[in-house]
Amino acid sequence: MAGQAVQSAAATGLSEGQASSPVTIVANDAYTARLHTSLEAARPLWLRYQADGVCTAHQHYAWAEGIVARLMPKGPDVLIVEVNDAATGAPRMLVPLMRRSAPGHRVIEWLSCGVCDYSAPLLADASPWTRQSAQAAWAAVRSVLPPVDRIHITGIPQRISGVANPLALLAATRDSLHTSFGLAIDGDPETVLKRLCRPSFVKAFNKDWRRLERLGGVELVEANTPALVELIFGSLVRMRLSRFRELGRFDLLTQGAAVDFYRNAALEGLSDGSVRLFGLRVGEALIAVQYLLIHQVTVHALLISIDQGAVPNVSPGLLIMGKLMGWAREKGFDYFDLSVGNQSYKEHMGATGSSLRELCHGITVRGNAVTTALEVRNHIEVFVRSKPRLLKTIQGLMRGLRRLRGGPE
Repeated sequence: MAGQAVQSAAATGLSEGQASSPVTIVANDAYTARLHTSLEAARPLWLRYQADGVCTAHQHYAWAEGIVARLMPKGPDVLIVEVNDAATGAPRMLVPLMRRSAPGHRVIEWLSCGVCDYSAPLLADASPWTRQSAQAAWAAVRSVLPPVDRIHITGIPQRISGVANPLALLAATRDSLHTSFGLAIDGDPETVLKRLCRPSFVKAFNKDWRRLERLGGVELVEANTPALVELIFGSLVRMRLSRFRELGRFDLLTQGAAVDFYRNAALEGLSDGSVRLFGLRVGEALIAVQYLLIHQVTVHALLISIDQGAVPNVSPGLLIMGKLMGWAREKGFDYFDLSVGNQSYKEHMGATGSSLRELCHGITVRGNAVTTALEVRNHIEVFVRSKPRLLKTIQGLMRGLRRLRGGPE
């Protein structure tokens, strides 16, 4: 009944009073829940979880703050759900969500706006989760959420720094079409590629690196000043848009708000090292740029851009990735995350894939109809992906259509 009372109050529009004085709801025998409707209200707890608990770099407070300030359009609601142990009051997790209007319905999604590869709650500690405890915790979260037609959360990793992700344990979640890749790195930084990557990759890396050295000097440059951030990030945007326009593919960096978000995050990351930006330079020319997120012992490789025509018969992307693996190990990191996507270079390097999960749950008749439509679309996509010739034909048609429209600008 208490959970229903909160939902009724939320239906009136998530008032400012609710945001400043959230009500704790005894959702079930296991957990209580409290809804915060602003980042600032959850900030002290969020920073505590980030420092002492378990989370990914995609759930850093500064990253979420940038999402709300620079990417969220007017209208969507911030929904941060705090879950505590019902018996002891001990904190268990923080779940950052948002509610927005979609065509003909309202949906709750992860607080991402397209810049979080992973959807994972911030956990108070490394205590294990079971399917039963995860289900009870999610029931607590649901008890304080405002009314919507459906819930759609994608990019759910199965584990967070070795701890089972409670979202991935829910009965309603399912395998998505997307896979993340990464490599555990250890030992001597000088031999990390030779020991951990596939021999074919190591051979190609060494050959290309020697080729660059013969051109008169090659250097991995870190953007450790505001001026270098601006210079190297500018090159990232320029090379990436040029490359994606050539391929006829859409890229998030065609949107000014996304460029502003990533640039600001890189500048803010100078103070705490949570965002790193590197360029691979041959002589005076940058031929590749890599944008990284950092959290504890993990390096997340996000945006990468290359100038494929700068040096013939060389793979700049693989070179900067290989050098950064050595850099990461030298700095004491033990996992190099290659992010989401089935690009062939990841398996070529020897990275291990892990299926992501998603939660697509209709609540109302309208929400169920949308969910069913999405499921049909996913089945069609799976079928197309299973037919390489058909997939290649459709991709070619899409690239041609984008070029006819003038390409991403």
